[in-house]
Amino acid sequence: MQLGHDEPASLAGPAEDIRPSAAAMVAAPSPVRQSAFGSPKVYLAIARPDHWFKNVFMALGVVLAYFCHPELFGLSVVVPILWAVAATCLIASSNYVLNEILDAPTDLSHPVKRFRPIPSGRVKVGIAYAEWVILGVVGLAMAAALNRAFFLAALALLVMGMVYNVPPVRSKDLAYLDVLSESVNNPLRLLLGWFAVAPHEFPPVSLLISYWMIGAFFMATKRFAEYRSLGDARTAAAYRKSFRHYTELKLLNSMFFYTTCFALFLGVFIIRYHLELILIVPLVGGFVSYYLAIAFKAESAAQNPEKLYRERGLMAYLIVCVVAFVGLMFVRIPVLYEWFNVVPSAAPPLWQF
Repeated sequence: MQLGHDEPASLAGPAEDIRPSAAAMVAAPSPVRQSAFGSPKVYLAIARPDHWFKNVFMALGVVLAYFCHPELFGLSVVVPILWAVAATCLIASSNYVLNEILDAPTDLSHPVKRFRPIPSGRVKVGIAYAEWVILGVVGLAMAAALNRAFFLAALALLVMGMVYNVPPVRSKDLAYLDVLSESVNNPLRLLLGWFAVAPHEFPPVSLLISYWMIGAFFMATKRFAEYRSLGDARTAAAYRKSFRHYTELKLLNSMFFYTTCFALFLGVFIIRYHLELILIVPLVGGFVSYYLAIAFKAESAAQNPEKLYRERGLMAYLIVCVVAFVGLMFVRIPVLYEWFNVVPSAAPPLWQF
């Protein structure tokens, strides 16, 4: 059965009919014979260093801290920022290792992911668990060495990885919560970037929520592309439990909800802090539409965000958006405040530690 717009097959159904039994998962033949310990390359692979690019979301926190506190910046902040990025990468990799371990049984039901290092039998699970602990402990130790606020944000990032992956909560198996709990890492990364240079204050909450909601849109788009690519309802449900409750229509509706919330809270931030950024709204809207179009492609790169660099048009568009955002942060356009009847704000950060 093919999943399409004319026939949005529901994946709901008796769990016993869809989910492979634990015994079947264990007994399932591995595509590759398991070695004694595995190559160091496979242990590096499950840490997913190719996903470290996601920590670019820290950059917004750093940029905002600069505009709020330009006096804090100079050559002296280069080392703390690099240290913060390294600590965040280690904690993110700790979460990825845990994800690889706990997803291995269901990855056997995926036509591509069954060849990952753990489901294919090339990794000793005990060593993988040790890797998870070591990466997390070292990352937190580095975070604590930077400052208290950064450490708390890093700890939250690590805890959310466990909430997402570990039973009995395992939010990734719960429809809608899977998207919201994973995308909360976006505002956490913003906080990590901010706290790397401004540890005594809290950034605007409106922007944090907006950042969370656009992350939820990206994650829901990933789910949508995955759902379409798997095609068969039983295969999709065996691979990801939340797919038992999703349909294309439900995923599209959730994407619309997330983008609406994103736009609303972004507007609050713009009016409250820097009205000039209202000029970037059409660009941002175009970027979201472009990304959605990619989700409808066969073998869409939206399924694997680490491969989005192949979408050269999208990358060029993203650069234009970033340049426009940074450029508008440097300018004042008084006439905009007259047109929109907005009083220029000199508001301090909302909270202080």
